[in-house]
Order: sequence, then C-alpha cells, then structure tokens
Amino acid sequence: MTDAKTRAILEVAGEILEREGAQAVSTRSVAAAAGIRAASLYQLFGDKDGLLAALAVHAFDLYLSEKHTLEPTDDPVADMRRGWDMHVDFGLRHPALYLLMFGTDRPGRRPPAAAEADRLLLTFLDRVAAVGRLRVPPAVAASLATAAIIGVTLTLIGLPADGRDPALSARMRDTLIDSLVTDPAPAADAGLASRALALDAAVATAGTLPLRPTETALLRDWLDRLAR
Repeated sequence: MTDAKTRAILEVAGEILEREGAQAVSTRSVAAAAGIRAASLYQLFGDKDGLLAALAVHAFDLYLSEKHTLEPTDDPVADMRRGWDMHVDFGLRHPALYLLMFGTDRPGRRPPAAAEADRLLLTFLDRVAAVGRLRVPPAVAASLATAAIIGVTLTLIGLPADGRDPALSARMRDTLIDSLVTDPAPAADAGLASRALALDAAVATAGTLPLRPTETALLRDWLDRLAR
C-alpha cells in the first residue's frame, strides 16, 4: 500500500477521532470508512493501539507542517510568542488529536515526530540566547515552556467553548516568556550568565570550529556552569 494511501487512511481515522472520540476509532470502523478490507488495515497497523500510535505520528506531522510556516523575524522573543499562539490554536482546532499527542496514557512513550517538535522549540530558544536575552540555558527554558503551554492548552480544551477565557493563554504566555528573557536592550554590562548563554548558543550553531570535539565539549560545559 502506498504512502499516499496510508496517509488517506490516517486522515479518515483522524476525522472519526475528532468527530466521535477515541472509543469510536477501531480497525473495523476505520476500514469501513476508508473503503478497504479490515485485513489490509491489520497488515498496516496491527491492532487498535498500533493504529492510534500511527495516528499520533500523523498528528505531529500536521502540527509540524504548520510550525514550519513560521518565518523567523529579527525579534526572536516575538517569534516565541507567535509559536506559542500557533501551538494553542492547533490544540483548540484539533482537540482530540492534541489529546492523543500530549495526553498519552502510556507515560514515557512519545511519537518520533515529537523529537522534531522539541528541536524546533530549541531552535527558537537558541536564537534568543544568541542575542543575550535568555536568563536560563535553552534546555531548561524548553522544559518550562513545554510544561506551561501543554498545561494551558489541555486546560482550555477541557472547558466548554463558551467558558474559555481568551486571555488565559496570553497571560500564561507572557508570564512564562517574561520570566525567561531579559529586557529588549540589555545594558552594556550584561551579566556573566547572559554572556555565557549567548556564547554557548553561538558555539552550538557555528558548525565547524577550530577546536577538537573534546575541547568544544569542555568549553560548552564551562559555559553551562557560568550560566547557572
């Protein structure tokens, strides 16, 4: 079966999930809606768990296709805010898919595409660090941002549409981001931690360096200590 056919089947499964919930997604119901034999679906995905796992990967692919449309600007902090808003908007437009992506009942198991989403977030944060505006290491900022944005999105999904405070996400976004970044124009005597983070970000994105790998690793370890 072609990749296009597999993608079409997952799109059908996603429509059932969004319309009727996870309990309605089965190999039999998806096969019937897609116009194929149940045996063919079993060959592709195995049981219902395999189908849902593939659907989670498909959902991350949809999410990433939207994220990749975000063109970076000269203001990396503003780009962070735009990325936050796009994330929450995706969750509210695709609540059932979002629950499948981030509300897993199998702790510790994430679709491979989730790693790409994490990489994109770190890319945003590395740009903030590179201009000397990040207060904490990018990995720490990424963990805090991920926890905050998933919590807000799941909270909004759980509320009736007419009971959602449209300002909730914006307030959490601004509170979180303001706690992670410095003022737009850092003073000439910016703190050592900010300078260390900026240099570490520059090293991380520099490509080839006139240093041995062990020397690069040692330098980044020193910079990480100075940034704490």
